[in-house]
Amino acid sequence: MPAFGQADLTNCEREQIQLPGSIQPHGALLVVREADYVVIQSSANAATFLRLDADVIGRKLEQIPGDLCDRIRPHLAESLHAIPIAARCHIGSPARAYDGLLHRPPEGGLIIELEPAGPSVDLSQHVESAIQTILGASSLKSLCDETARIFEDLTGYDRVMVYRFDEEGHGEVFSEQRKPGLEAYLGNRYPASDIPQIARRLYERNRIRLLVDVDYVPSPLTPRLSPLSGHDLDMSLCFLRSMSPIHMQYLKNMGVCATLVVSLMVGGRLWGLIACHHYVPRFVHFEIRAVCELLAEAIGTRIVALESFIQAQSELTVRRIEQRMIEAISREGEWRNALFDGGQSLLQPVGATGVALFYDGQVFSSGEVPGTQEIRAIASWLDQNPYTPVIATTSLGRDDERFASISGVASGLLATSLSNSQGDYLLWFRPERIRTVTWGGDPFKPVIVGNDPSELSPRRSFAQWHQLVEGTSDPWTPADCTAARLIADSVADVALQFRSVGMLIAQDQLENVSRQVRQSDQPVVIADAAGRILLTNEAFERIMRPGHPHLTRLEDLPQFFTEPVDFRANLLRMLKEGRAWRGEVNLETGVGAMRSLMVRADPVFPTPDRVLGFVLLFTDVTERKSVETARRRFQECLIDRPRVAEVGLDSKDHLIYQNLLTSIVENAQLAALEITYGANTSSMKAMLDSVRESTTRSSELLQHLVLHASYAGERQE
Repeated sequence: MPAFGQADLTNCEREQIQLPGSIQPHGALLVVREADYVVIQSSANAATFLRLDADVIGRKLEQIPGDLCDRIRPHLAESLHAIPIAARCHIGSPARAYDGLLHRPPEGGLIIELEPAGPSVDLSQHVESAIQTILGASSLKSLCDETARIFEDLTGYDRVMVYRFDEEGHGEVFSEQRKPGLEAYLGNRYPASDIPQIARRLYERNRIRLLVDVDYVPSPLTPRLSPLSGHDLDMSLCFLRSMSPIHMQYLKNMGVCATLVVSLMVGGRLWGLIACHHYVPRFVHFEIRAVCELLAEAIGTRIVALESFIQAQSELTVRRIEQRMIEAISREGEWRNALFDGGQSLLQPVGATGVALFYDGQVFSSGEVPGTQEIRAIASWLDQNPYTPVIATTSLGRDDERFASISGVASGLLATSLSNSQGDYLLWFRPERIRTVTWGGDPFKPVIVGNDPSELSPRRSFAQWHQLVEGTSDPWTPADCTAARLIADSVADVALQFRSVGMLIAQDQLENVSRQVRQSDQPVVIADAAGRILLTNEAFERIMRPGHPHLTRLEDLPQFFTEPVDFRANLLRMLKEGRAWRGEVNLETGVGAMRSLMVRADPVFPTPDRVLGFVLLFTDVTERKSVETARRRFQECLIDRPRVAEVGLDSKDHLIYQNLLTSIVENAQLAALEITYGANTSSMKAMLDSVRESTTRSSELLQHLVLHASYAGERQE
């Protein structure tokens, strides 16, 4: 792993950028030994920057003129390992106001970063109205456009961009605000290599980074190695940390003099960045940066809500498709043609141009699709691949050259299996799209590596570079894959039910159809018109208590459920009156163990006046129950709001704090509501935890900010 400043473009991915051993000179850094509050390490510019007549190394904090020691002491009981805390202080004689940013590095001790104090921010004006604007965004695009406008107004930078990362890590300028006369970067893409993984991890830890002047002369740490560890000081959370020479050259190639970059975290991952560029040096005070970080948390929470809303909309479309198929079964005894009535209902959720069903060796299709033989060949190709619920490719012809000739309609393939056995698939297609991708500079241009890191040039020109892309379709997004899986699950349910009906109607096909029912992952019980059980599949047996008594009739089922009286009443109503039954039941699976199930029970009518039998399908919703528990705990967590710090606030500042906290909580509650109405229950709990952690972090940031603003306002008066 190359040390800071010793990397070239062949190994910059591993450069130890968190160990620079120096800072940007618009501030000063002190490392304090907490046992006796003695300064044991500092930036070389500390005495000059703080206007002191002697070096600070070896001095106790209380020996430094001013109130630094008194101002930081109330915060030392806090962890200070994840979020630095700011304390307004005065140093020197005559005293000068500074913002002291405190955190504890992994090796121990206390880091104090000092920078010039700025004016107090009107939190009601900048935060409350911004959060309301964020809450009002109805789409991802409008949210990002509003974000760029909010940050341009708040920070005053010449250019503000919202970057969004794709699945491969490439960045795209998704929204942009810029001063007149500046070249537009909107729509430009930048390769993943422009932001090494080690830098991405730092963006996840330290959510805001400031560069005041690209031509700054670093102020080294004295001594270079930490007296506490004997190694380079870990500066991961330092606001003043020097930046990699490679990154500095990158910015110089773009003509940028100053930057402010804020992380957008969504679901615990780095979703994107808010990047602010300026073309002359620019310093932004702590309070503005803290507001930026607070708003970024709210924006990340809103993105979670919008993405969950899209998923919920897909689920609604799926339910309509399912209803149409069920009605067709009752009316016509067939569901496959009904699936393609109004093909847009299958195409729109995944943004496809064609869709095909390969089922029982037959092909049904809608839209622009390959020929029947090609679809059969694709199904055979899928059978040869390891089983996965969803297969997505944008270059089918490259994956298998046999399909290169159909790229005009099927360069992109999104395939979902309808069972865990081979042979049945829903296939969506997209055509090849010969398109021009606009990159910020040629990503394939040879790099220039000199002997001096300052001569490194990732790309000397950042003029737009256009790449002609052939042989691929538009990429399938995670939302496309989720929608496809939802539709396939619903079709698989209907198909399973239809096959169960077929077993009752056609005894000569019993062995073939029952095998497919038995192999299904979904529990099913089939009974004749008298309620005698003909089949319970393996999935149903797996959810029952081991060694349970043999089941001969439907009336034998209620004893295994927690509310047998209600269960029996619903069964008898179905048996006697031919009524379908939908409901939630709890199955006892052992001592103290229980499984929550959704039951779909339907009578089968070969003719309007005769019942042939009954089909009961069970769906395990235990996981959704745990998610609902997580939601209740989430709401309880929000109700138990953090208390204001020990330093008291007057009634005006306390009201500001409560109003802003209410907006933050409202944003989180809306996100939680959208999440829990989604279909992907496996990820709901993690997403709720992400929102809760973001809300807790936002509350802590807001608490520090209000306290700081209150004190700063008092000093100005």
